Amino acid sequence: MRRREPRPLADALEPLREGLAPATTLARVQEAWPGVAGRALAAEAEPVSERAGTVTFACGSSVWAGELALMSRDLAERLNAALAAPGGDGPVTELRFVTRASRSSP
Repeated sequence: MRRREPRPLADALEPLREGLAPATTLARVQEAWPGVAGRALAAEAEPVSERAGTVTFACGSSVWAGELALMSRDLAERLNAALAAPGGDGPVTELRFVTRASRSSP
């Protein structure tokens, strides 16, 4: 009997991960965000909450928060396109960008 090659653990766990992901707008936005925003923007802004269609992103600096706020309409449209079911509207009505609280050193 010939053994198969070992496969990466991430590949083996992927079907399980998909089944465990919560079915919330925030979870869907978190999954779609890197593809919608690109690596550079996704590294600077992380979706952290959602309420009534408004998604809040924590940004690395106030400069990034301001820049992304200027792009919010386009980013919301792109997110909705990524999240919408065929023929339906997306769940995101507004994007809010805030500065991530800095952690003080002990």
